[in-house]
Amino acid sequence: MHVPVWHEATKELWRQGKLQIVGILEEQHPDRARLFMQWKQMDWPLMVDSLNLLGVPAVPVTLCIDEYGIIRLVDPRREDMGKLEQIFLSKTYDKPAVDAPKTPVAADLATMKAAASSGTAAALRAYGDALFLWGGAERLNEAIEVYQRATRLEPLDASTHFHLGVALRKRYDSSDRHSSDFQRAVDEWKAALDTDPNEYIWRRRIQQYGPRLDKPYSFYDWVLTARSDIQSRGETPLPLVVEPGGSEFAEPSRAEEASAHTEPDPKGRIARDTPKLITVETAVVPPTEATGSAARVHVEFRPNARLKAHWNNETGPLVLWVKPRPAWQTNGNYFSVRNPPEPVSLEPRRLEFELKPPDGLKLGLFLVPAYALYYVCEDVNGVCLYRRQDIELAVKLGEAEK
Repeated sequence: MHVPVWHEATKELWRQGKLQIVGILEEQHPDRARLFMQWKQMDWPLMVDSLNLLGVPAVPVTLCIDEYGIIRLVDPRREDMGKLEQIFLSKTYDKPAVDAPKTPVAADLATMKAAASSGTAAALRAYGDALFLWGGAERLNEAIEVYQRATRLEPLDASTHFHLGVALRKRYDSSDRHSSDFQRAVDEWKAALDTDPNEYIWRRRIQQYGPRLDKPYSFYDWVLTARSDIQSRGETPLPLVVEPGGSEFAEPSRAEEASAHTEPDPKGRIARDTPKLITVETAVVPPTEATGSAARVHVEFRPNARLKAHWNNETGPLVLWVKPRPAWQTNGNYFSVRNPPEPVSLEPRRLEFELKPPDGLKLGLFLVPAYALYYVCEDVNGVCLYRRQDIELAVKLGEAEK
């Protein structure tokens, strides 16, 4: 049942204090749900289950819980929502013999660490979950290491692969990010789905960042409308920790049209960015279905803080030229990022495109060449340069290794 429809059917009961509402999110980025809630003027608590510890096969799920903490009704039909007071709220239930816990109890990390020292995959995963949920940002690296140990012991434990992917992506979105975290997260999610292809949450996590041919819908196309509507009410939209990327806005597609551009540096004459004033990170998100489908490629460019580099915005835009292997297809060779209005800036710049291998290609790892052209300045001597950086995109075809 779509959440706004459910809210509309129950908001009067909520306003009267007859019904308390709590949401549980299976999102990687729960702050986006907060923005959605602000947009739809839904003011009730949200909890987060990014790891999908509830093990729900699909969302949304509606649970009607009585005053004793007992689930009495699951997924009432839409036509029954107007009768919720009659079919649930007005009923009297017997008090259970054992009271439900009054307050949540934090995990005993020291005890769980000792249990994990036994070396079983189950104990390691439980300890990794506890670190992820209760250890804070300073123990996220430890959670990742523990999950990795568990996957080495039980390579077919799909849930641990998924949890590891969630932790890697969380670190990627933090100040402690590793450049490979996004790609590694995708690889772990794919390993989980390859082992258990029936998991809705895992499939959607990949499709969120994946190719248009594999998308069921646009995941975050509502964000711009939401912000506009919120501002028109005289409110300030809640901030997002991570802005959705192009793939998260993209609509599903059954065909991609290639765009025609002339290759900007066909003879490779532009000087290379040898000190790496701009760092490049790539991630290739495969489809969740057939091997021959298109993948979505994410490329991110960041000024190198160690070299005090910054973008020069008073010249041309950043350009990416993709040179697909023979018989490979893309939705274009030429991609660019428009400069912001400021003369100089430090923001990351992101590009995405589709990449489809030829039908019948054998499984394996394939490197697809590309290069980027950009204007960058190095603050030590103030020189602004036009530079090229060659990039190899690693595309894996087939299931993750077991």
